[in-house]
Amino acid sequence: MVLLSAGPGDLDLLTLKAVKALAAADVLLLDELVDPLIATLAPSARVVRVGKRAGCRSTPQSFICRLTRRYALQGLNVVRVKGGDALMFGRAGEEIAFLRAAGIGVRIINGVSAAFAAAAALGISLTHREHCHGVTFVTAHTHDHGEPDWGALARTGTTLAIYMGMSRLASLAAGLLPHLPAATPVAIVQGASRAGEHCRLTTLRALRDASSQTTTDAPGVILVGAAIADARVCERGAELGTTMWAVGG
Repeated sequence: MVLLSAGPGDLDLLTLKAVKALAAADVLLLDELVDPLIATLAPSARVVRVGKRAGCRSTPQSFICRLTRRYALQGLNVVRVKGGDALMFGRAGEEIAFLRAAGIGVRIINGVSAAFAAAAALGISLTHREHCHGVTFVTAHTHDHGEPDWGALARTGTTLAIYMGMSRLASLAAGLLPHLPAATPVAIVQGASRAGEHCRLTTLRALRDASSQTTTDAPGVILVGAAIADARVCERGAELGTTMWAVGG
C-alpha cells in the first residue's frame, strides 16, 4: 500500500516516484483537495473520493482506514493520495498505525507541502539567515479546537507557517500581537501553485483589524515573520493568474 503526496495542486510538482506509483495503482483513494485530474495518471485504477474539508461534510477517518484496509487485504495495489505532503497535518500517522496493526506495509512518497509552494509563489526563503534561524509548521487550532501557545511560537524566532487558519485570522493575529511587533510582515497564500492563486501581503496589526477582507472559502497558508518582508510576485504569476495585494500596517 502506498501513501502518496500529491503536492499543493500543480500536478507538475509530482515526483517521478509518485507518477510511477500512480501508473501501477488498482485503487486510488483521493483526498478532497487533490486535483481530480491526477486520476489520468492512474488509467487502470478505481477512483474513490474520501474527502475532508473544514466546514463541509467529510468522510469519517475511521471509514477511510477500514476502506484502505479492505482493498489492501484483497491484494490490490492501493494508493492513498493526500494533498501537500502526506506527513504534514494530514492524519497520516493514524492511517499508518491502523494499517500496520493489520499487518499491511505502507510505502510513503513525499511531496511539496503548501508552505513551500507559498514561499515559492512569493519568491522568498522561509529560512533566510538574515531574518530567522528556522521555520515552524503549526496548525491554527489544537486537537480539541483550542488555540496553540502563540507566545511560545513567537519566541522561537522562526518563520511561522500556519496551516488551517483561514477562518481564524483575527484570533491568530490577536494571539501573536502581544509577543511580536505590530508591523511584523504576514503573507496569506491561497491555492498555492494552482490557477487562480491569491497572495496577500499585510502585517499583524492590519490582519487583526481587516481580516474580514480576506476570502476564506479557499484553503490557504499564513506565513509570519521578518523573512516575509522580501516577498515579491512570482515570475509564474501571469501564467497562473496570481494576484497580490497589500494592506498597510
